[in-house]
Amino acid sequence: MHSAFAPTLPIPGRRAGKELLLIAVLFAAYKLGRVLAADHVATAFLNADRLWELERTLRLPNEARVQDWLLAEPRAVRAANVYYKFAHFPVTAAFLVWLYLKRPAHYRWSRRVLVVLTGLALAVHFAVPLAPPRMLGGLGFVDTGALYGPAVYGSPESDQLANQFAAMPSLHVGWAVLVAAGIIVATSGRLRWLIVLHPLITTFVVVATANHYWLDGIVATAVLVVTIVTLRPPKRSVPDAHRRTLDFPTGRRADAGGEGAAGDRIPAPSRDTAAA
Repeated sequence: MHSAFAPTLPIPGRRAGKELLLIAVLFAAYKLGRVLAADHVATAFLNADRLWELERTLRLPNEARVQDWLLAEPRAVRAANVYYKFAHFPVTAAFLVWLYLKRPAHYRWSRRVLVVLTGLALAVHFAVPLAPPRMLGGLGFVDTGALYGPAVYGSPESDQLANQFAAMPSLHVGWAVLVAAGIIVATSGRLRWLIVLHPLITTFVVVATANHYWLDGIVATAVLVVTIVTLRPPKRSVPDAHRRTLDFPTGRRADAGGEGAAGDRIPAPSRDTAAA
């Protein structure tokens, strides 16, 4: 007998709704945290000077030279701006939706890693405000978004929807590496390694557009690696087509020559039977 008070939304739909709500709350917390950490202008520029000197001490490639190389081709500059503006959230969202539908266990793991990575990054944004390279015109950088479009940010004084001093660590790079790692551990086959292009392109784009320093991406990747080691991913599921098993109506499986539902031995096919 069905109750009149039974929920009208099926269980899978309710679960998907809860997951969407959780992701929306995470996104809102991400945006709010960036906004709350924005009021440290002087410290952000001082930290930028220190980071620049540290990178030169570490002999990392000069980001201004990378941008000069990109600026030689205006169409490439615009393409980089488009990738920076439009790939970050949509690719991550599509990755999570695909995992939710196809690899639930890996979805739960990836969601936890994403929450921890984002939370730790926001904590660093609060502790270490950092002006991005595009604000350091004295070092030869330009804001490619403002000059070539599409623009991602307004002026720091008028843009109240983003913390432009949250360069360290780079969540663009961190999330891109997570997407690649998630696809690699959740699937099989050589083609899955193509997803590595996403974090590689993202790293080049954020540096060449002067939105991040090399160390922003390096620190984000290091934080992600520690998080992945701490929250170990589930084992990759074996596709049904590769399982050498027989399915029975009872839901139990048995290999050829193994036990059936009632515990009886199932003889392996003889050569004569196989030949027939």
